Amino acid sequence: MTLKDRITEDMKDAMRAKQSDRLSAIRMLLAACKQKEVDERIVLDDAAVIGIVDKLIKQRKDSVAAFAQAGRTDLVDKESAEIVVLQAYLSQRLGEQEVVAEVARIVVQTGAAGPTDMGKVMSAAKAQLAGRADMALVSAAVKKALNK
Repeated sequence: MTLKDRITEDMKDAMRAKQSDRLSAIRMLLAACKQKEVDERIVLDDAAVIGIVDKLIKQRKDSVAAFAQAGRTDLVDKESAEIVVLQAYLSQRLGEQEVVAEVARIVVQTGAAGPTDMGKVMSAAKAQLAGRADMALVSAAVKKALNK
């Protein structure tokens, strides 16, 4: 069963259980997937769906920060609940030490020598670590590794 199929089944389960908040978040995810498929005329694989989930989680985290700053706790709670639903579709994330080790391996693999090679290292890291690690953490690890 593909990740997209699992999401569709979870949507049906949320409908049956009358979980409106969970259903709303899952529908939003499926709509984003469908939009990507229509825009690019492709069928999404699991890696692409994970990329979309990552993007949506990042958007929700940015929204939580903005709403918290504005004192809108009702919207903070709503966005936080959506983050929890979306995180269920991500596999176990790599820890900070694991990310640093993977980045060090990628730096050696690409032959990067300094900060000017950050783009090359980040593109390789994104290809290898997408969905498995927080890309903000990866970016910080790449900067640190290339500035030594």
